[in-house]
Amino acid sequence: MTNTLQPDLNRAYILERLAELLATPSPSGYCMAIMKLLEADAAKLGWTMERTPKGNGIVTIPGTSELNGNTLALTAHVDTLGAMIRSVKPNGMLRFTPIGGYAMQTVEGEYCLVHTRDGRQYEGTVLSTKPSVHVYPEARDWKREEANMEIRLDEEVASKADAEKLGIQPGDIVSWDPRTRFLENGWIKSRHLDDKASVAALFGVLEWLSRSGIRPARTLKLIFSTYEEVGHGNAYMPSDITELIAVDMGAIGDDLTTTEHDVSICAKDSSGPYDYEMTSKLIDLAKKAGIKHAVDIYPQYGSDASAALRGGSNVRAALIGPGVHASHGMERTHADAVVNTAALLIAYMMS
Repeated sequence: MTNTLQPDLNRAYILERLAELLATPSPSGYCMAIMKLLEADAAKLGWTMERTPKGNGIVTIPGTSELNGNTLALTAHVDTLGAMIRSVKPNGMLRFTPIGGYAMQTVEGEYCLVHTRDGRQYEGTVLSTKPSVHVYPEARDWKREEANMEIRLDEEVASKADAEKLGIQPGDIVSWDPRTRFLENGWIKSRHLDDKASVAALFGVLEWLSRSGIRPARTLKLIFSTYEEVGHGNAYMPSDITELIAVDMGAIGDDLTTTEHDVSICAKDSSGPYDYEMTSKLIDLAKKAGIKHAVDIYPQYGSDASAALRGGSNVRAALIGPGVHASHGMERTHADAVVNTAALLIAYMMS
């Protein structure tokens, strides 16, 4: 008999999915390619992913009992931080506006891609407007804010006209180089582990369901959202959902106890406390399964469960995910945390 407290998850499959997700640019509002990738990956496992008008994806696994209107949803977001071209400067440099909430110093010096509306891509680098200490005496103290940052294109560009000839214009999307590394000791470091690590965990759940043939008693919906980083990713949800688990990275630092090896269970964030009974059940299941976990409070954090509740969804909600260090910066987690997140989700949905 299969032990759903310790399911035989396909670790290699989960990490392969994570690698392809991290290699696919997907700033909020620019998730077309990655959603096609998810559709194809779901189809390979025998599942169909429906698309909402807004662009979210939903995979539905029918339950084995007639528990109408008692659907459990698991949601993770494919959209990431990024930027949009705000203006082309007279010297051909590009001013940009952030997509998502991050500190400007976390992208200074980063390589990037500019995606034009007609499908072209150009490489560039994010710099401050005073990028050299050999030229600007105030370079070290220059405030890293939007007005003082720009993108240098790796093209023959010396004027606004030169950039415009390349098809570059305001509104073009900018994606950051993820700089992904999978180390043999299990460490994973990359931009955008928030929240592609959780998406990979959900695909670990889908792969386990396909391989095992096991089905939960109640209907399960896996929702992949595309606007979480800007606050409204899961604001709409199907009306049959009564319980929602947002799967998103657990933050590390200050007085928090989560580590990169843990499944983070968030009891409260900026949107308030999560459902007491659901959270208690997740903690109890993690203990019974021997899953390394931590319970924390994130006062500067919001999730797709927050968006659903603020959008008027009449659901109970909880929040878990792999612990991630340096969130919205050069992030790092461990493969154990990603796989164990999938294991805890299976334990919950089968309980």
